[in-house]
Amino acid sequence: MIGVSTQCLFDKSLGLVLHKIKNLDVDFVEIVNEGYHELNRHNYRVHKEFLEDNALKSTIHAPFSDVNIGSLNEKIRRVSLSLLFETLEIAHDTGSLLVVIHPAYRSPLGGKFPKAYEKVQKRSLEEIDRVAEKIGIKVVLENMPSLWILDGQTPERIAELIDGTNLGVAFDVGHLNTTTRNFDEFIELLRDRIEYIHLSDNNGTEDSHLALGEGTVPWREILKKIPRVPMSLEVRTFDAVLKSLNFLEELSNSG
Repeated sequence: MIGVSTQCLFDKSLGLVLHKIKNLDVDFVEIVNEGYHELNRHNYRVHKEFLEDNALKSTIHAPFSDVNIGSLNEKIRRVSLSLLFETLEIAHDTGSLLVVIHPAYRSPLGGKFPKAYEKVQKRSLEEIDRVAEKIGIKVVLENMPSLWILDGQTPERIAELIDGTNLGVAFDVGHLNTTTRNFDEFIELLRDRIEYIHLSDNNGTEDSHLALGEGTVPWREILKKIPRVPMSLEVRTFDAVLKSLNFLEELSNSG
C-alpha cells in the first residue's frame, strides 16, 4: 500500500488537500493532525465521510509540535497525552489503519535530570500503549532525524523505547539517512516491529523531505529489503509527491 502525507500541502485546508490526494493513484492518505489539518471532535466526521465516499483509507500522524511526552513538567506531559489520546479515539472512529507518534525530546530540564526523563517517557509510552489497546487502534513510534534534542534516532534506541509494549515502529527512511545511514541494521533489528514506513529523500545532513531520487538515499536497495507494510510519501510539496510516485513506478518497471 502506498499513501501520501498531507504535509505536502500543509498551508492549505484539509478539505482541499483531501480532494487533491483522492485523484492520485494511491491507497491511503496520512493526515498530519495539526495546523490547518487538525482533526478534533467537532470536525472529523466531515472528513471521515469524504474518505468513505471516495474509498480512501487513512492513517493519522498525531500532533508533535509543542508536544512532549517526556516533559518533567507534569502539566505539559498530561496535556501532551490528552492530545494523543484524542487522536487515538478519532483514528478509531474514522477507521484509520494506525496512528504515528513521536518519541519525547530532551528539554533543558530533562537534560539536567536524564534518569527522570527516561522514567517519565517510558511511563508515557506504556500509558499510550494501554489506551491504544483499550480503544483498539494500532500505534507506531517513529525514528527521529539528527537533531540534538530529539530522541529515538537509532534502531537500538527505538527498540529500547518500545520494549515491554505492543507499540510498532514507523520506519522513517529519510530520518535514518541523517543519522546512522545503516538501513540494513535498522531493518534487521526491528523487522518484526516495523508496521509503517515514511518515504522522503535528503542529502544526508538535513531532513529536507525531498522527492524520492533527489537525495542520497539508496532506494533500489532499500525497497528490496523493507517489510511489505503501508508506505507513506512524506515529502514537502505536491510536486514532490508527483515526482516520487513517478520515481517509484520507474523503479518498479526497471526491475
